[in-house]
Amino acid sequence: MKRIFDLLIALVALIVLSPVLAITALLVRLKLGSPVIFHQPRPGLDARLFRLHKFRTMTDQRDTNGELLPDEIRLTSFGKFLRSTSLDELPELWNVIRGEMSLVGPRPLLAKYLERYSPEQLRRHEVRPGITGWAQINGRNALTWEQKFALDVWYVDHHSLWLDVKILALTVWKIVQRDGINEPGQATAQEFMGSQTKPL
Repeated sequence: MKRIFDLLIALVALIVLSPVLAITALLVRLKLGSPVIFHQPRPGLDARLFRLHKFRTMTDQRDTNGELLPDEIRLTSFGKFLRSTSLDELPELWNVIRGEMSLVGPRPLLAKYLERYSPEQLRRHEVRPGITGWAQINGRNALTWEQKFALDVWYVDHHSLWLDVKILALTVWKIVQRDGINEPGQATAQEFMGSQTKPL
């Protein structure tokens, strides 16, 4: 039922939001340049890698050594707007249709984090990652990594179609409030450096 629900809602959302997607893509092209879509491998169900699609929110500014500048410099006011409204997440609907993601689930994080999780934190990959999730409506980037992962594992143990509907409804409210977008003092969130206990 969850997969059927995801597929139907994602298809309808893509159709209904197609004008928003087109306008956003045009603005990204004009304000941030190409490529319009940001692609990155992320671990999904059972930690299998897939290609995540998002609208880009940062420039490609680099220092004299060719290294990318810090996020707070590359993240423009337009990029901040995309993130605060979650418009940058809309291309992930394609990941949902392909079966790589769900509408609701733990957010897909960087692949390099896999070796840094504790065995308990690694359980977040027992379900498909989501566009939104239990952690997103309970603090988002204002939470510590440990708090986020604890909420992710709670969702793994308690997920249901009714809970997904509740999370989707509360996500809309959180977007309107623009609550918990950034970690305090950070452009987005600090890098997760690992837990005390490493996975086997």
